[in-house]
Amino acid sequence: MTPLARRAAAAAAAAVMPIVAALAFYAPAAVAWLCLGWGVLAVAVAWAAGRSRSRRIRDLISFASQMPHPAAARPRLQFDDDELGDLARSLARAAPQVERIVQGLLTELARREAILASMTEGVLAVDARLNVSFCNEAFVRQVAGHPVPEGIALIKVFRDPGLFEVLRQVIESGETIRRRLNMSAQEERWFDVYATPLEGPSPRGALAILHDVTPAERLERAQRDFVANVSHEFRTPLATITGCAETLLDGALDDAANRRRFLEVIQANSIRLTNIAADLITLSQVEGGRPRAEPTPIAVEEVVASALRAIEPVAAMHGVKVRVHGICSAHVLGHRIAFEQVLGNLLDNAVKFNRPSGEVAVHAVIDGGDRVEISVADTGIGIPADDLPRIFERFYRVDKARSRQVGGTGLGLSIVKRAVEQMHGTVEVDSQPGSGSRFTITLPLYRASS
Repeated sequence: MTPLARRAAAAAAAAVMPIVAALAFYAPAAVAWLCLGWGVLAVAVAWAAGRSRSRRIRDLISFASQMPHPAAARPRLQFDDDELGDLARSLARAAPQVERIVQGLLTELARREAILASMTEGVLAVDARLNVSFCNEAFVRQVAGHPVPEGIALIKVFRDPGLFEVLRQVIESGETIRRRLNMSAQEERWFDVYATPLEGPSPRGALAILHDVTPAERLERAQRDFVANVSHEFRTPLATITGCAETLLDGALDDAANRRRFLEVIQANSIRLTNIAADLITLSQVEGGRPRAEPTPIAVEEVVASALRAIEPVAAMHGVKVRVHGICSAHVLGHRIAFEQVLGNLLDNAVKFNRPSGEVAVHAVIDGGDRVEISVADTGIGIPADDLPRIFERFYRVDKARSRQVGGTGLGLSIVKRAVEQMHGTVEVDSQPGSGSRFTITLPLYRASS
């Protein structure tokens, strides 16, 4: 009840009291009925006042809950001259400030979430008990491999002791840690991890940013392997040359029966070193991806004929027949020297790793109207299934003893693969041990514009 209503009720009571006193003296029954009516009226007024007060309190509660939202979403308040009216005026003054603060926080939160979501680096935040409090999509995709609910224990996300230990050390020491970790939840992947403590009112947590360096790590490993392989390939012929030279200098030079044999060994190993160096230079040029000239149309028939002429002496020496089963009149786009080297390497392997009196078949057709398929098949020793995925690696040999015996450098198929890829083509192999191998090169067909 408002102060005005209370004053009106008091004035009415003061005016009625003399009448009630007179009636009580002359008509007691009327007084009883009057008191009953007055009581009913008082209860009705009290109920109405309580109902109005309850409605105003509900409006204030609803207004307070809607303060962070725009003004249109808030209920209208009643500004009476009482305590609830004062509270309503205070809430009305505070509402715009609360709205601005909340909207600013929401905008900043949305901005940060957008930044974290767009990052290519994985981001992971954990609390003091190593429970996940946040992670972005990059972390889920690169590391976890599955959705990560908030609050789950990190050990349940993936069981990698490296990251777990880094975050534990950051939480305990409060110091930033940088480390490269190998995490293999899905496959072997390497990450540069930057972990820093997260301070707050509660016990500190930790934030980790994971930068995927798998390609760089693989490149570094390939470089280390390449250096080791080159060193290994050069060491054997150099040791042989050194041994033969020392033997000749120690007196074998006067041994007419053996000195020619030593010189032939020196010459053979010198040729081997020269071949390795030449193949390394070729492979470096092919992998560089920067040809010296623009690609030009190449006639497949001409390149196949040139490669066959070059391999005929070697095939005759090994007793292997080379047959042509049809060569299409087509053109491809590329560099003729590199293309000839591709076919020359395939034919050279097909002859050298063939059986006595074996055969090599060369075939070239237009497949599907827009591709040229060139195949080189032999009846040789074949390639085991376990070795097939690795035959295009540098210095990889299926039969190491025979490869060195026939003068292979272990780089020929690497050159073939990279040269074909540079021409936007593919090379595949189908082989069975003891039944021979078939290498198939697929290249885009070149059509001259009219």
